[in-house]
Amino acid sequence: MAHISFEDLRISYPGKAGPFVAVDGFTADVDAGEFVTVLGPSGCGKSSVLLAADGLIPASGGAIRLHGERVTKPGPDRAMVFQEASLLPWRTVVDNVAFGLELTGTGKAARLATARRFVELVGLSGREDSHPHQLSGGMRQRVGIARALAMDPAVLLMDEPFGALDAQTRELMAGELLRIWDFDRKTVLFVTHGIDEAIFLADRVLVMGGSPSRIVETMTIDLPRPRDAAVRASEAFGRYRTHLAGLLFGAATQAPAAL
Repeated sequence: MAHISFEDLRISYPGKAGPFVAVDGFTADVDAGEFVTVLGPSGCGKSSVLLAADGLIPASGGAIRLHGERVTKPGPDRAMVFQEASLLPWRTVVDNVAFGLELTGTGKAARLATARRFVELVGLSGREDSHPHQLSGGMRQRVGIARALAMDPAVLLMDEPFGALDAQTRELMAGELLRIWDFDRKTVLFVTHGIDEAIFLADRVLVMGGSPSRIVETMTIDLPRPRDAAVRASEAFGRYRTHLAGLLFGAATQAPAAL
């Protein structure tokens, strides 16, 4: 049984002229410990799929199942990391990481010990008592990732978590994420519109397209782990990039027949 399954998922939103169907027929299985990226242009419904997987918006049709149980609402078995870290500005790094555990009633000593362990894991040792305004964008995202991991979710859902970062920091954070992921190989579903990012991180890439949107191709990424700059520079990486770019942008580069 797949860890998380999408069965003919349909997502629609109300509109003046009737429901707008953003996603229709999205079907995929994600195995335990697998790192899967969801790639597609902005506005294609990638984030909607993730929000539905977290139980934050309802499916209009089909189903999402985690360990065979239907997902209908948020739960501790899933944790979301958004594009903006959304840290509490009056809390320190360690208190932000411990926040979710506090909400679940975990005792102070236990939650702070867990928070400090994950602060160390994401490479922020020595910044435990810093406040968000004292951190760079990349550091704040590390805090957001640590906060999610501290809850020990079965599935980590990541919605373009590096999208607001500059290119160099984004590339660095991708490498750091793989280092963190390698710690216990949680199941990850990672949304991105960056082709290189999708390839570098993934075991498999799910490419979304169409209107309504659905999976148009699933690509297995057969690249060695751990991954580094040499992997990005390899011929195999280049072939994956060329193929995915063709899927995403090929139709847009064709001139209209009338011209």
